[in-house]
Amino acid sequence: MKEKNAKRLRGVIVAAACVFAALFIYVMVINAVVVNSKKERVVGIDEASEFGADCVLVLGAGLRPNGEPSDMLADRLKTAVALYEAGAAPCILMSGDHSREDYDEVGAMMEYAENAGVPAEAIAPDYAGFSTYESIYRARDIYSAKKIIIVTQEYHLYRALYIAGALGVDAVGVSADIRTYRGQIMREVREILARNKDFIYTVFKPEPTYLGEKLPLYTGAGG
Repeated sequence: MKEKNAKRLRGVIVAAACVFAALFIYVMVINAVVVNSKKERVVGIDEASEFGADCVLVLGAGLRPNGEPSDMLADRLKTAVALYEAGAAPCILMSGDHSREDYDEVGAMMEYAENAGVPAEAIAPDYAGFSTYESIYRARDIYSAKKIIIVTQEYHLYRALYIAGALGVDAVGVSADIRTYRGQIMREVREILARNKDFIYTVFKPEPTYLGEKLPLYTGAGG
């Protein structure tokens, strides 16, 4: 009886190990597909400036307790301003989280850009960019952006560019890796899972949390 139970237990362990191995392989294959399919779309500022984009899309990355942009977000904003100054696009679309009254990520992003010299009319706010997928979906459907330059750190760019391609948005990405960021190893691990999640999202293409009426990207002369 004990031998029979031991065999049964070994069978369960082997089966569980096989399932885990298959799941691990699946996750890593999807991760590789997302990364390798978009490496050539990661470009520098000079190449991005010749792309003819409708806008520079900055993806939110959190605020400090005092309401200022985090290091990662500040570097994204600095890169976006450099792209604007290089004439890469007529405007910057700031996409972030403003789901609570006491947390205005987009407002902080806009203030940073204005303080850096970007005219207010060349900045469009997207207060419902709750995820990478939703930010790009809304850039397409709310702001009618067909060609975009995505600005975020390189590890995040591959997923953002994959989502854009799946949603029919022509996009290139510019890395905002200006410094070294604490906790990057864990961030890289989480990103593997996030790539798998958004791979599935791009198959089913669910609507974002909020849509609504179309809004202008640029409110300046001729916009």
